[in-house]
Amino acid sequence: MERVEKKLDFGVIRERLKQLCSSSLGREQVDAMTFLTDYTTIQHLLLETQEMVHIREDASLHFPQGDIHDIRENLARVRIEGLFLDEQELHQLRQVLCYAIELEQFFSHLDTARFPILSILTLASTPVLLPLRSRIDKTLDPYGQLRDNASPELARIRRELSQAQGSVSRAINGILRKAQAEGLIEKDATPTVREGRLVLPIPPGIKKKIGGIVHDESATGKTIYIEPAEVVEANNHIRTLEGEERRERARILIEITNELRPYVPTIIQTEAYLAHIDFLNAKAQLAQILHAIAPELIDSPQLDWHEAKHPVLYLRFMTEGREVVPLDLRLDRQHRILVISGPNAGGKSVCLKTVGLIQYMLQCGLLVPVEESSKAGIFRQLMIDIGDEQSISDDLSTYSSHLRNMKSFVRQADSHTLFLIDEFGSGTEPAIGGAIAEAILTSINQQQALGVITTHYTNLKHLAERTEGIINGAMLYDRGALKPLFQLSVGQAGSSFAIEIARQTGLDEAIIQQAIDIVGNEHIDYDKQLQDIARDKRYWENKRQNIRQREKHLEEKIAFYEQEIAGLKAKKKEILAEAKEEAQILLQESNATIERTIREIKESKADKERTQKARGKVEKLKLKVESVGGTGSKSEEGRGKREEVKGKNKNKKEVLHDFRDLKGMSKSLPSTQPNIVNTIRKAKLTFQRELDLRGLRIDEAEEQLIAYMDSAVMVNAGEVSILHGTGTGALKQLTRDYLQRLKKQNRIRDYHDGDVDRGGAGFTIVEV
Repeated sequence: MERVEKKLDFGVIRERLKQLCSSSLGREQVDAMTFLTDYTTIQHLLLETQEMVHIREDASLHFPQGDIHDIRENLARVRIEGLFLDEQELHQLRQVLCYAIELEQFFSHLDTARFPILSILTLASTPVLLPLRSRIDKTLDPYGQLRDNASPELARIRRELSQAQGSVSRAINGILRKAQAEGLIEKDATPTVREGRLVLPIPPGIKKKIGGIVHDESATGKTIYIEPAEVVEANNHIRTLEGEERRERARILIEITNELRPYVPTIIQTEAYLAHIDFLNAKAQLAQILHAIAPELIDSPQLDWHEAKHPVLYLRFMTEGREVVPLDLRLDRQHRILVISGPNAGGKSVCLKTVGLIQYMLQCGLLVPVEESSKAGIFRQLMIDIGDEQSISDDLSTYSSHLRNMKSFVRQADSHTLFLIDEFGSGTEPAIGGAIAEAILTSINQQQALGVITTHYTNLKHLAERTEGIINGAMLYDRGALKPLFQLSVGQAGSSFAIEIARQTGLDEAIIQQAIDIVGNEHIDYDKQLQDIARDKRYWENKRQNIRQREKHLEEKIAFYEQEIAGLKAKKKEILAEAKEEAQILLQESNATIERTIREIKESKADKERTQKARGKVEKLKLKVESVGGTGSKSEEGRGKREEVKGKNKNKKEVLHDFRDLKGMSKSLPSTQPNIVNTIRKAKLTFQRELDLRGLRIDEAEEQLIAYMDSAVMVNAGEVSILHGTGTGALKQLTRDYLQRLKKQNRIRDYHDGDVDRGGAGFTIVEV
């Protein structure tokens, strides 16, 4: 398939995929990608990639990002006893294990209904990897260095080393300051290190005054680096401790490598897991760039593509701000072979390569740039004859090379073959070349193969018109503007527009007329008929497209107004509900006011002034109730509620004229709404101060979080805890995003991580 890939520019797709991989492991997977023919395997790869695209497009899922190192060579080396991983290699191994575990946890928490393939993309070795990671964590710090407490001996050595280095530093700085005070050394001189020992930079002339061992001198000879005699012994002790540290470091690394060695095969499997994820992520990124999808896959050789775009042209045009003209194409048992004709540089070869490249990508397990209603079949072999096949080494002409390819096509093509032939029959004398091409095409058609060919030969156009299984196609051309449209129209042959193009180039009209006389009017008339058919078809296609656009616009308008009507109905219902609720609350306030008024009247012994004040309160309340009633709906329900409120207030006013019946009347007023204070008091008694979201799906967690925080705000809970764990971080992100909205709305005061001894980042404290 190497020749096929080269002719179809598939190498461009491979290279782009490699650029999208984040590791050499993923790039190796790109190199290993090959043309597949098994329906089940291809379907799995397409759907797996489509699910990864959905994950990348869903911001709430937070796909993990991590480091993928190729540590296979290191692991192969330490299979030998005595060899060990150094700190950097051990740190890379830890990063690999951490990322693998994080990915496994991410995929295992996916919704199996939405992601049936990726939700089971887990590591069976996770129970082994977790203790390995913990063991490395105890040995290395976050920066990949051995921890001081990796062993008691290392802790002792480093403690003594630090003390000795501090002692030497203090001593040598004291010598430096004294020499600077005496004017022997420049004020800006500082201690430095030579051969691992702390030394002073001094002029050669004062070497005897300082005393010590000279370790180096500058290139100019104006500065020497001397180790003062007072610190020689201390530096020797430091060198001894450094040697002890190296030996203890090696012992620790050998020990941990020995513990890891039995799990090398498992770690290599983990590397393969990460390689697959890296490759899969790259395929998903490429699909997003190309706006590619997984079309409906059919387990038989056929094509039914809509809005198919040449992938390599798409990538190239994207940087140039140009659009690729899409292709609609269908090949099946009734229409097996498409013969495309039309002018030069009109897009015939691009059409043909689009078919080959998209089908090749599909059968390599890549998503392809076609419209969602497209269907794609599976072919067992892809045969192509594109471009100049001349071979100097084999002493073959272009036409001979084409004929050799045609011989293979005739011998090997069958009903599961997709073949592509560019400029079929060209390269030799037209009459004989056209006749041989017609005979070959007839033979391949009888073998039930599917394919696309491009040609200028009229006899092949006639063959397509009269032969079952073969259909003509034309690349459209704007005869008025004399430019190609790069659009494929299936159903009729295309004109070469040779005469029109010749005139456009300025060729002498006498020569053109002579050419017309040579070829004959019959041929010219046929070519004009083809042009007229193409023009008329394009006209009606444009008409139909305009009708479709208007129908679509009308459907969108209908949907918009239906949505608006539904929204108005919902708003109306909401307003009615709010008005009803407010009226009921005011009714409760009325009851409370009447009760207080009765008490005041009773206490005042029917004092006239206080009775008038009480009556004034009730009148004000009446006006308030009536104003609320006026804001409600004009529906029968709204009017009924307002009349009910007015009637009750009228009764209350009349009762005030006789303070003997008032008390009895107030007790008889109905209560249609539960007491809010009692409701809140009851909610406080049952409210739990901790919400556990662990193990829930995102949608379930969001629903519980909203309901819980509503209750917390209602009862004025003070401080509550939201337990979400660490895991993939999705639940924590959900919680933080919602709490941030509440904080902006001033519904809560603040939120922060919990105390470290209680779980730290695994739960969030909310101050209500």
